[in-house]
Amino acid sequence: MAFVMNLYYTGKDGAARKFAAEMESSGTAEAVRAREGNLAYRYFQPLDDPETVLLIDAWADQEALDAHHASPVMAKIAELRDKYDLHMRAERYVTDDGGMPDRDAAFIRS
Repeated sequence: MAFVMNLYYTGKDGAARKFAAEMESSGTAEAVRAREGNLAYRYFQPLDDPETVLLIDAWADQEALDAHHASPVMAKIAELRDKYDLHMRAERYVTDDGGMPDRDAAFIRS
């Protein structure tokens, strides 16, 4: 069973966007994407909150996430969070292995 973490990074004066930009430009985000078990690692910005960046972070299982948390790249991520003085909020969702029901698929335009 896979799961998705929504991590909201919030700062001041564009700090969250600067953090995400440095995560990308430094190769840190790509290092996370290359980890075994990582399914997604992408940054987004809510239209109604310019001081927050959303990270959608998906993992195949808890063991893959635990290995990521124990990896040296986590020290770099923590360093950047501190550098930009970011605060976080997290949500965790378990994926639905059954797929999308037909009654919901009717509302999705492909």
